[in-house]
Amino acid sequence: MKLRVRIHRARLGPVEYKVIRPDGPPARAVLLDRDRSVDAYLDQDAAYLVGGLWMLAASSPRSLVHLPIRTNRPPSPGVAETGARQLDLVLLHHSLQFAPARWKELRARLGPGHRRTETLQLPGPAPTGASPADAEARHYRENRDLFHEHLHAETLFMTGSAKVFRDTAHHFLDVARHGPGHMAAHPHHAHFCTEFHSTAGVLGAAREIHVEYCDRWSPHG
Repeated sequence: MKLRVRIHRARLGPVEYKVIRPDGPPARAVLLDRDRSVDAYLDQDAAYLVGGLWMLAASSPRSLVHLPIRTNRPPSPGVAETGARQLDLVLLHHSLQFAPARWKELRARLGPGHRRTETLQLPGPAPTGASPADAEARHYRENRDLFHEHLHAETLFMTGSAKVFRDTAHHFLDVARHGPGHMAAHPHHAHFCTEFHSTAGVLGAAREIHVEYCDRWSPHG
């Protein structure tokens, strides 16, 4: 997969940070904070892009990967009902130890950046099931391959290890690969989604994430 991005660098005190953004964020992508869960609505191109950013976060432990989508229109007016906040997304490796409270200041210092094309090896289809040993390791109380989330400055921060980013990118890629075909084959059950479920052993201090394919977006969303 070829992913066109922009590389930004900015300093906070003595530390310089590298921020990676897509070169042209998707218009048909929305991330909503629903208190008990987080919901993502994506068309095919956006789902591929987010899957690519997930893989990029796995291979870029010294960078913040930023998807600026909080001002996008939702697929329909009813999706973003009163009280559901629209969010940006930042992916980062836990070893970076970046404080989300400093994000607003860092974001304000980002310039236009420079273009670069990343070549990513995308994972195959989602695994059908984990081995008993894998499942036990996932739920071990000292397992560090877990996502932790923070909310700050209208942004959802997903912090994790390279392994957990690699292992969960398939959620978005499955939506991109199978969503359009499912919608065409099931016009009376036009719903295709996947989920970061609480029982999957990948969420630490983080809520469930519901990822839904949307092929029709209201111009008045």
